[in-house]
Amino acid sequence: MHHLAATLRAGGRHLGLELLEPAARRAATEAECDPVPEDLPTLLPQPVRRFRHVPTLAAVVVLVAGCGGARYHSTRGARLARFTLHSRLTNRDLHEVLVVPKRHGDWLLVLLHGKGGSPSQFLSQPFFDTLAALGGRAPDVLLLDGGDDSYWHDRADGAWGSMVLREAIPAGVKRTHDRRIALGGISMGGYGALLLASRNRAYCAVGVQSPALWLSPGATAPGAFDDDADYERNDVFRLRPPRPLWIDLGASDPFHDATLAYARHAGIHAHVSPGGHDVGFWDAHMPQFLRFFARACA
Repeated sequence: MHHLAATLRAGGRHLGLELLEPAARRAATEAECDPVPEDLPTLLPQPVRRFRHVPTLAAVVVLVAGCGGARYHSTRGARLARFTLHSRLTNRDLHEVLVVPKRHGDWLLVLLHGKGGSPSQFLSQPFFDTLAALGGRAPDVLLLDGGDDSYWHDRADGAWGSMVLREAIPAGVKRTHDRRIALGGISMGGYGALLLASRNRAYCAVGVQSPALWLSPGATAPGAFDDDADYERNDVFRLRPPRPLWIDLGASDPFHDATLAYARHAGIHAHVSPGGHDVGFWDAHMPQFLRFFARACA
């Protein structure tokens, strides 16, 4: 933990944070669709709420309806704070989300999204319901932006793994002052969490859902690694697995065999349930996932 704390202090000197403005501007600039019914009044200036500016109201309705709909109807009192991290290590702006439950402990859960996803991938009703149910044992949750297919490791187009440790986590700690850190992820983010936590063993817990794992470089998805050498440098099967560790996945997940091989390598039981590699499975198992972290870290 002392090594991580020292790294965070060093990384903090490289932070460039930009607080985003209130919900109306945020909704107009975000790629995802997060406004929920309880938030709608904050999206509308007072005259619009009295229907004096129908075109403006129509624009907001189109904005909300055109995003495909959020997977939650209430944050259960949790606050979503968005900020932009000006990352020197990836040479781009990354759009992070910090979720602060109404009641929470003094620990931070960092979650890494899947391929083609975004930080909002985690924002579902089971996610918010479980945070509320945990009460004072709930974490602050930092949802990181890993681009479309970074696979969360240092590679030719950016030092994505180093960014998490030296820039993004310090950004979260600077805002929350939390004392313990846990790390998790889904799919691509599950692989990234296993890789990063195997190289830095200071996390109070590590948990992954449906991690994107392959047993050889020839089996990997296009774009997951720059080349065979990149795979070999970042092969989680060659590293000592982190502890405590949670793994869950669907019985029909395409990464099923490689994930069970990793669980054997780690000497733990993987939680296998009916389902595939999809948001329905992840949402259904989010409560168990978050409760694992609370048991280990709260």
